[in-house]
Amino acid sequence: MTRPMETMRAAILTAPNVIENQQVAVPNVPEGWALVRVEFTGLCGTDFSILHGTHPRAESPLIMGHEITGVVEVAGAHGPPVGTRVTVEPLINCGTCPPCIQGNRHVCRNLNLYGIDAPGSLAEFVALPASVLIPVKETVPAREVALAEPLAVAVHAVSRSGMTGGEDIVVFGAGPIGILTALVARHRGARRILVVEPSDERRLVAQNLGFATVPKGGDPVATILSITDGNGADIVFDSAAHPSVAAILPRTVRVLGTIVLVGVYKKPTEVDLQALTFAENTVIGVRVYTRDDVERAVELLETDALGLGRLPVEVFALEDAASAFDKAMSASGKLKVLVTPNEELMGERRS
Repeated sequence: MTRPMETMRAAILTAPNVIENQQVAVPNVPEGWALVRVEFTGLCGTDFSILHGTHPRAESPLIMGHEITGVVEVAGAHGPPVGTRVTVEPLINCGTCPPCIQGNRHVCRNLNLYGIDAPGSLAEFVALPASVLIPVKETVPAREVALAEPLAVAVHAVSRSGMTGGEDIVVFGAGPIGILTALVARHRGARRILVVEPSDERRLVAQNLGFATVPKGGDPVATILSITDGNGADIVFDSAAHPSVAAILPRTVRVLGTIVLVGVYKKPTEVDLQALTFAENTVIGVRVYTRDDVERAVELLETDALGLGRLPVEVFALEDAASAFDKAMSASGKLKVLVTPNEELMGERRS
């Protein structure tokens, strides 16, 4: 099959904090790859560091975008057929380092991602290996499919925590990852969930989804201890990755409890290791997700188990990508900002 057109619209990072709308060549499709017509690209914190020129690997000019939703336009020989709606596992691994050989490709020592180390989806089309495409049923609205990648992070975090059900859970940060982690934990049978978030708008999002929150100006540690009989939470998820959170984490978790670091700290941060040692706490790191986590996220979407259509999402046209970044970085009441090259998808919802 030939390419549908020779050129396409793209939002290209040409320099730090400079995004230009350009007409560029539609990417070539190597053997075994597929061409995906992009429906939505989600923006996340990693994209912000790329935009500002502080990401350690990304180099301009670059088509960003690793949270990819689209429809197969040109199929690979062993991938989903033409017309299939897909989400993407955007990881690029070497396949030869010890973690890859041991089956842990998501923590490859040379891990790269599409949209960071190779062209991503802030364009009309993106070329990807057919093996990274994961089909999603047509009954799921594309704007909910666009949450599959961050949802996979949440699924991975909850899986790594060892949660079995009945636990008291605390989630620091009510951004997209924090809220999705709370939703997955509730689905997995948490007894109580408390969300800690300083932003009034984000805190309201958590409350509207039925989560208890620490009141504005309240002391997170005091609140957590008061609802856990002074013991602390069984599991604490740190999705905020802020030094002020790291400073209090050991005081929020019970003896022999677990802290899961979901957010990525930008630099070394002080934490009370003595307190963690004396309480024999377990501290678990989280990096992206496995293929199984992405497939589990798709299952949750297809069954509407989490009701993600309730999440406040704002959609921008591809030509307005710069404005979309401004909105995404504002920590407003819009939990997720999506960019689409398709005007017909601006108002799409689950029927």
